[in-house]
Amino acid sequence: MSRRVRSLMVFALAAASVALRAELPLPLQDGEQLTYRVSWAIVPGAGEIKISAHHETAGPEPRLVVTTTTATRGIARWLLPFTANADSVFDLQTGHLVSLRERNETREKTTEHSVSFNYATREANYVSIEGEGKSQVIPIPAGDPTDLIMGLLQTRSWDLKPGQKRDALVLFDHEFYELTIHMARYENVRTPLGTFKTIVMEPRMDKTPPKGMFKRGAAVRVWISQDDHRLPVKFEVVFNIGTGTATLTSYQAPPPAQRTASEK
Repeated sequence: MSRRVRSLMVFALAAASVALRAELPLPLQDGEQLTYRVSWAIVPGAGEIKISAHHETAGPEPRLVVTTTTATRGIARWLLPFTANADSVFDLQTGHLVSLRERNETREKTTEHSVSFNYATREANYVSIEGEGKSQVIPIPAGDPTDLIMGLLQTRSWDLKPGQKRDALVLFDHEFYELTIHMARYENVRTPLGTFKTIVMEPRMDKTPPKGMFKRGAAVRVWISQDDHRLPVKFEVVFNIGTGTATLTSYQAPPPAQRTASEK
């Protein structure tokens, strides 16, 4: 193979890799951290969500690990102690979610499971880490799977106008949901960090019969700021029994080198 042909092949592979990363944007950059205050119904300080990202280079392939911690606070914790931890691991070269691990603790029960994704076979291996543990292989529908929070965070890279929409594949526990995320409207949102002009994204089940919380009439929304950081400044889940709202209270940007790389 001539040097010129080899150079062209390397260039083509590099271009394909860049295109793939653009198609599958990472939800956060290395070093980014977000903290949210959670309100439930009439309880203003019901809990807190912390999301942070860091590179992991110990394994054979570089990874981005996004850690999410959710916990009730104050009177809500006295009434319903709850803590949840999740690690979402992304391949830095492709942007694919390669594994997910979640652990939930309440006063009465602890549940934990892990999921690994095989994109060659389009299968997800789900393992429940309780007692003896149970595993099952779940076919992956068309699309690029995430969990709900990561899927909502990834919308910060989308450039949608009101009325436009885009499909998303979300895993709830051991079941995939084929969602369509609509850009609903522009809206100004006041937070402890200031007032932001935002776009409002709403996931809906347009392509398949509603199931789970969507079948029960729940609605989900995320507000993405229209500035350089494209911050998810608010999340909201509306149930028949009340509304849970997570409002951004603290943000740590990635180091300057990371910001420069992500903007190119």
